[in-house]
Amino acid sequence: MNKHIITVVNQKGGVGKTTSTINVAAYLAANNQKVLIIDLDPQGNATSGLGSLKGSSTIYDVLIGGSKIDNVIAESNIKNLDMISADSSLSAFETESVGLSEREYILKNQLENLSYDYILIDCPPSLGVLTINALTAADQVLIPVQAEYYAMEGLSQLLHTIQAVQERTNSELTILGLFLTMYDKRTSLSQQVKKEIENYFGELVFKTQIPRNIRLAEAPSHGKTIFEYDSWSKGAKMYKSLGKEILGRTNS
Repeated sequence: MNKHIITVVNQKGGVGKTTSTINVAAYLAANNQKVLIIDLDPQGNATSGLGSLKGSSTIYDVLIGGSKIDNVIAESNIKNLDMISADSSLSAFETESVGLSEREYILKNQLENLSYDYILIDCPPSLGVLTINALTAADQVLIPVQAEYYAMEGLSQLLHTIQAVQERTNSELTILGLFLTMYDKRTSLSQQVKKEIENYFGELVFKTQIPRNIRLAEAPSHGKTIFEYDSWSKGAKMYKSLGKEILGRTNS
């Protein structure tokens, strides 16, 4: 099985990371891919966004407690989609892992024996040791970028981190692509950010933009993906389009 491990990352909060992780994963699962989401954010938004999951163990038990990763995987109510959940205990990982040797590789070592087509890792909004673990474990990085002022500023810091990881812990890491979120084509700001990102990143920018969409914002509070909550919404349509692009890029 050709396994794709994709880390979804942007150290800015509120850019649609978790929404994108869940909905891209759901799209891939609907297309007969076996998918695992790993929630690596102590806020646990991906965990609650997928509704109630059986099993109480979290990724913290794997990173610190020495649990086998197979033992913390829970099935979601979506066919082909599994989940490893997170909760606030994960916020202690930064300090508790200080004495551990090769702490950047803990997640990578655990993922080696898992058989999934896609593993999507939802990162916290910071560039600390959890994100470094995710980048060290991944083959590719997927970057959601909010269409707002200072979008490029935050990106330069992220690119610096990705480069450091490539040099130190994961020379195989590549950028799968960037896509715009909360995009409103009627505003000149959205258009401007799009142009700037495309000028700088060229072919790496996905053609799909994710719009501001009330149904997208509502879905997680119901523990549902956008496809379950409102499959005819603009948000669902655009995540289908993005999912299709991701399938195309990862299988080419």
